[in-house]
Amino acid sequence: MKISVGCDHGGYKLAMLLIKYLSKSDIDIFYYGTFSDETSVDYPDYAKCVAGDIASFKSDFGLLICKSGIGMSIAANKVPSVRAANCWNVETAKLAREHNDANILCLGANFINVKTAKEILDTFLNTKFATRHLKRIEKITTLENLSS
Repeated sequence: MKISVGCDHGGYKLAMLLIKYLSKSDIDIFYYGTFSDETSVDYPDYAKCVAGDIASFKSDFGLLICKSGIGMSIAANKVPSVRAANCWNVETAKLAREHNDANILCLGANFINVKTAKEILDTFLNTKFATRHLKRIEKITTLENLSS
């Protein structure tokens, strides 16, 4: 499995802990985040990199972390074929994968603890898309193509 990870200064500490956690598995990690939580950076720059990896099939999944997860999800979802979901518990992660075939997980570092973040990440990575929802994903693709 290949995962692209990006974070801004607000998500830096959680991102480092989750990268360490992921590195214990057989996962290739591409990192595009900042290297400090002390200098303010712009989250769209990192969302663009991770979303680009998803759109080009370089990575299977993306992980984006900022203070709330909202900015990252908005930015990433501007890239066609990206379905970024801001998840705050295991159930939203499960539904994001099962119902929406989400390919980027966004987390809000200010609103979840490390244990919960690991549980959300595990659920996201291990939940399969329920193909009965394919018609809805196709409609999302149609909406993406309207703006082209």
